[in-house]
Amino acid sequence: MAQPPGINRLILNGQRAQQPEVRNAVFACRRGGLQIEVRVTWEQGDAQRQAYMAGCEGVKRVIAGGGDGSVNEVVNGLMQLPRDKRPELAIMPLGSANDLARSLGLPPGQAASLDAACRLPSRWVDVPLMNDRYFINMATGGFGAAVTSSTPKRLKRLMGGGAYSVVGAFKAWRYELYQGHVAWEGDECRAGIFLLALGNGVQAGGGQKLTPAARLDDGLLDVMLVRDFASLRQLYGMMKELRARPYHGQYVDAFRTRWLRFEADGDHYLPLTLDGEPCFQNTFEVSISPLALRLVMPDSCRLAAPAGE
Repeated sequence: MAQPPGINRLILNGQRAQQPEVRNAVFACRRGGLQIEVRVTWEQGDAQRQAYMAGCEGVKRVIAGGGDGSVNEVVNGLMQLPRDKRPELAIMPLGSANDLARSLGLPPGQAASLDAACRLPSRWVDVPLMNDRYFINMATGGFGAAVTSSTPKRLKRLMGGGAYSVVGAFKAWRYELYQGHVAWEGDECRAGIFLLALGNGVQAGGGQKLTPAARLDDGLLDVMLVRDFASLRQLYGMMKELRARPYHGQYVDAFRTRWLRFEADGDHYLPLTLDGEPCFQNTFEVSISPLALRLVMPDSCRLAAPAGE
């Protein structure tokens, strides 16, 4: 059921603000009776600050207009507020991958997506925390994170999510394993990590469904850990296990947990992305803030329980 029209604050990535399609979408929605205030970002951190201020000013719904990184900044701003003061979060997907928006089933096109961001209902979802940084969709470490962080922004703009596949194909020939200790609820291991995916949502890297069974509201991280292979023959075995997705294999582990810790060997750092935003960590802990934020999504979305359940 659509919500009654109210004031919606669009926090718009500054690189997209002058695009005619975006401006036309705002004007079209306003002509349709929707109240939309626009705030434009100038530099990194602006979206986080503007989201926090929106909550302080009593705004009921914030729309993140940008890619997954813009969504991540807005989430971190909202999570600084008390739970009952956090505005609802909607998404106007304007990035290259838009992994969260796509998995939610938000409509394509600027006008349709902005109209949906204003009208669709919201549901409570979990928000994971890695050290001092929140994410809402997925954190990846190792190979996948190295691909994301090394993909040029110009290539992403030209090719969209396909840019990650191109860069990944080149990097696969000279990958490295990241040695360290991993612990989670009820188990632990030492591993040479090729890929670590911590899913609140289901996909990352431009459509790669790394944790396809994840839900946004179950209080758990869906984890995929790919580890300990060092030869072409083992690579084939790892790919076979990935296709079968065992809960425990020779190279692939898939499990659910409320928390996970990683400590790298020595002074090495694991490359990571949080909702597509790159960082490096020697040690980290991930935990869940259950049902911490209301996220706007279609009634047909199966990633969270329908409103009222």
